[in-house]
Amino acid sequence: MKELFKGSCVALITPFKKNKIDYEKLGEMIDFQLVAGTSAILILGTTGESATITYDERIEMIKFCRNRIGNNCKMLVGAGSNSTRTTIGLCQTAEKYGADGLLVVTPYYNKCNQNGLLCHYGTIANSVHIPIIIYNVPSRTGVNICPETAEKISHIDNIVGIKEANSDLIHIDKMCEALKNKMAIYSGNDDLNLYFLKRGASGVISVTANLFPELVNEVCKDYFDGKISLAENLHNDLQKVNRAMFVDVNPIPVKYGASYMKLCDNELRLPLTPLSFDKLHYVKDSIDEIKNLNK
Repeated sequence: MKELFKGSCVALITPFKKNKIDYEKLGEMIDFQLVAGTSAILILGTTGESATITYDERIEMIKFCRNRIGNNCKMLVGAGSNSTRTTIGLCQTAEKYGADGLLVVTPYYNKCNQNGLLCHYGTIANSVHIPIIIYNVPSRTGVNICPETAEKISHIDNIVGIKEANSDLIHIDKMCEALKNKMAIYSGNDDLNLYFLKRGASGVISVTANLFPELVNEVCKDYFDGKISLAENLHNDLQKVNRAMFVDVNPIPVKYGASYMKLCDNELRLPLTPLSFDKLHYVKDSIDEIKNLNK
């Protein structure tokens, strides 16, 4: 079976300070992940506010992260767009500056059909030489990759996995069955991480791992080591914070959570705005609960 990594990948937030990328904090957050044993670090994904990162910032950030990560774990770069031509440019740039792999979201807004998805991913795959993980998140894009389409895409050599963020359990079961022994499936919903692992997933691409990378990694490690009850207990402990990360549009809650844990400032780029006061306590309390469990 094809896979780019096994275990926990963090969908890393992008820290800002006065509307510029805060490279001091970015370096510290990468180090935090490496110490925790994170298997892969995804930069410039949705959680990293990639839609508001300029092209020049993108190049600078990829180069910085490649240097900081070194060979300690895989570095994935989000490189999706609703234009196939634009996506190819983003992918080739990421490859040029050292990405180990790419995360490519389905085209959004123009809403292509299933044949369009197959052609889109096939054309992109032919333009680069590094592994690609496709990304299904219909709640954001308005497009859903059907399991039958994913199975066809799995035959493309350098497409090695799918980040699945469709939360419909019937769809997930069908996707896991369609791709069994063909290419990796990665959970894109933290609250369903264990559900995915039990159905053969190779790992998770996690928002919660920004805050608790060691624990998210431990869920995966325990499961793969056959310590199922330990994985279940730890996953259940994380469920409140998993859900807290989505009390508002991602990455609004995790940015607040990271600021509460003093990982970075609570600064987002418009059109995203900080978490509303009525939701702050839920996020804060969910973090405190995990900290108290691990004292």
